[in-house]
Amino acid sequence: MSDLSCHESLNKHFEADYQIALAGNPNVGKSAIFNRLTGLTAITANYPGKTVELNIGVAKHRNRRIAIVDLPGTYGLDPASEDQQVAKQALLTQSFAAVVIVVDATNLERNLYQVLQVIDLGLPVVIALNLVDCAARKGIAVDERQLEKSLGVPVVPTVAITGAGLKRLLDQVETVATRQPSQSKPRMRFPYSYSELVDGLEQAAQEWSDFQLAGECPSGAYSRLIEGDADIESIVQTSTSGRKLVALARTLQTAIELKENEPAHMVFARERQQVAHQIAESATRSISMREEAAALTRHYAVWPPTAVPIMFAVFIAAFGFMFFIGGFLSDLLAAFWAALVSPLLISVAYAVFPSGLLARTVLWAVDGGILAALSVGIPFVLTFYLVLAVLEDSGYLGNVAYVTDSLMRKLGLHGRSIIPLIMGLGCNVPAIMATRVLSTRRERMLASALITLTPCSARIAVVLGAVAYFVGWQYALGIFLIDLAVIGLVGKALKLVMPGDSDGLIMEMFPFRVPSLRSIMKKTWFRFKAFVFMAFPIVTLGSAALGGLYEFGILQQLGEISGPTIYAVLGLPAVAGIALVLGILRKELTLQLLVALAIMQYGATARNLSAFMSPVQLFVFALVVTLYFPCIATMSVLGREMGWKNTAAIMIGDIAIALVIGAISFRTVTYLQIL
Repeated sequence: MSDLSCHESLNKHFEADYQIALAGNPNVGKSAIFNRLTGLTAITANYPGKTVELNIGVAKHRNRRIAIVDLPGTYGLDPASEDQQVAKQALLTQSFAAVVIVVDATNLERNLYQVLQVIDLGLPVVIALNLVDCAARKGIAVDERQLEKSLGVPVVPTVAITGAGLKRLLDQVETVATRQPSQSKPRMRFPYSYSELVDGLEQAAQEWSDFQLAGECPSGAYSRLIEGDADIESIVQTSTSGRKLVALARTLQTAIELKENEPAHMVFARERQQVAHQIAESATRSISMREEAAALTRHYAVWPPTAVPIMFAVFIAAFGFMFFIGGFLSDLLAAFWAALVSPLLISVAYAVFPSGLLARTVLWAVDGGILAALSVGIPFVLTFYLVLAVLEDSGYLGNVAYVTDSLMRKLGLHGRSIIPLIMGLGCNVPAIMATRVLSTRRERMLASALITLTPCSARIAVVLGAVAYFVGWQYALGIFLIDLAVIGLVGKALKLVMPGDSDGLIMEMFPFRVPSLRSIMKKTWFRFKAFVFMAFPIVTLGSAALGGLYEFGILQQLGEISGPTIYAVLGLPAVAGIALVLGILRKELTLQLLVALAIMQYGATARNLSAFMSPVQLFVFALVVTLYFPCIATMSVLGREMGWKNTAAIMIGDIAIALVIGAISFRTVTYLQIL
C-alpha cells in the first residue's frame, strides 16, 4: 500500500513515459480492461487525504511504458460518495496525458452523459466502446465512425473479457498522449442552449492577462463554474482574477436560474441528457436479434416472489462450494504440511535454538502459525474470493443489492451495504475496506459495526469444528440464526443511536453475463494477494506471542485467575476462557489453542473436545467466538478506516454482546435441557 500524490509518486513505483486514467460508469468492464492492459503489475495506492484506494499499473506498448490509474466508477462529475469524489478530483487535478472513458455499448445514452462532461472540461479523451459483443446479442449495433464524428474524439470498439480491440485502443491513446499542443484539435462544441454564456465567460477570462485557468484545472471548466461546481470554484479562487471570474459565473448562474426557475446545474444536466440522447440515437441502429434467455432470467431474478428464493439458492450453492472445496483443500494442505514441511521446520528450529523452550516458541509462529493462516487463507478465503468474483462478473451482486434494499433500510443502510456484509463471511478485513463504496461516514460506521458481528470463515470453522462435529449440525445452524438475529437487533439499535437517512439506491440492473475465467482468476489473485500481505504477518506475530505465553506458563496462571469468573458467567472451563481471551489474536487458532491448553491440564485424552466440555459448553463457546470481536487484523483495519475511538467502542460493544448472549444462552439451554 502506498500514497498517490502526483505523477512523481507514480514513477516511484513505475518507470513510465506518461500516465493515463481509466474512467467510466460502474459495471462497464473498466477494471477488466485495466487487468488486461496491466497484467499482474498493478499496485494499490491511497489517494491523498482519502481512504479510497486506486489501482495503478503499467502497460507496455511500442517500446513505451504507460502508467494507468483505474479511477472509481462514477456516473458523472457530481459525486455521491467518497470514491466518486476521488474520481472527480483526479480528473480535475492530476496531469493525465489521456483519459480513456469506458462506455457500455448496450446502454450508450446513459454512458454518454459522463463522456460529455469530461469532453466539456477540455481533457484529452479516448472512448473505449466496450461490450460490443453483448450489444450485438441484444440486437444493437453502434456506428463507431458516427459516434466519433459526433463527439470529436477517437472511439475504439472493445471486448474486455477477450482483449479484442485493446491494441488499437493503446494506439489511439499513444496518438492522443504524444500529440503536440499545436496539433490538438479544438474542443467539440455541443449544442447546449447556454453555450454562448459559457463562451462569454471563457472570453472574459482570456482578457485578464494575470489569469490562466489551464494552469490550475482543465481548460474547459467554464461551464462547471456556471453550474456552481464548488471544487472548481475553490481551485479558481486562488487569484484576484479568479475571484472575479467566479463572481461573473455566479451572476450568469443566477440569470439562468431566474429564467428557467430551477438550479443551473439541473438545466445543464438536462441539456447534456438531451445531447446524449441525440448522439446515441444517431449512432445506434437495431439489428435482427434472437430472444434471449437472459432477459427472462433477469425478470425472475428481481421479481419479489422468485428473487428471494433464487438469492438463497445462489448463496447456499456458493457457500456449499466454499466449504466442501475449502474443507477438502484444508485437509489436503494439513496432510502435506504434516508430512513434509513440519518435520523440516522442527529439525531446523531445534538445530538453530538449543533451548527447547525457545525452539517451541518459534515453532508456534513458523509452523503452527503459518499452517493455521494457510489452512484458513487458501481453502476458505481464496475459495470465497473465487465465488465473489464469479458473482460480480456475472452481474448477480447488483441483484442482491436491489433485492435486499428494503431490508437494509430497516437497519439504516441501503442495498449496496449487503455486499460488504457478504464479503465479511469470507474475511472481515476486506469487508470493512469495501465499505468505502458507501456514500456517508454514518453508513460506513453502521456497516463496519455489523461486519464485526458477521462470522468470518475462521469463526465459521470454529462453529463447524466444535458444534456441528461434536453436537450436531442443527445446533451449528442455531448459532448462525442467533447471530443473524443479533445483527438485526444491533442494526436497529444503532439506527436509533445514529439517526439519519440513507441515500436512495440508484442503480442500473445489468444483464447477466458469462464470466471470463481469465478475469475471474486475476481478480481473485489480486484480492487474495492483498489479504496475504495484510493478514499473514499479523497472524504469524500473534502466534509467536501465544507461543511465548504458553511455553513460559503464563497461560496457566491466567487460567487460575480467570477460571472462576469465566465459569460463573458463561459456565465454561478455565481453558476455554483463556482461548476466548487470546483468540482475538487469531480466531482460526481458537480451537487449536483450546485443545493445547486442555492437553496441558487434562492430559492426552483432551484431544477430543467432548472429553472435557459438555455439549452445552461447546455450544456456548462457539456462540461467544462467533459474536465477540473478530481479530487483531480486523481491529487494525477498522482503526485505520473509522478511527481508534470508534474502534474501541465497537470492540467493547461486541464483547459485551457476546458475554450477555453467552450467559443467557448457557442458562436457558441448561434450564430447558435442550442439550
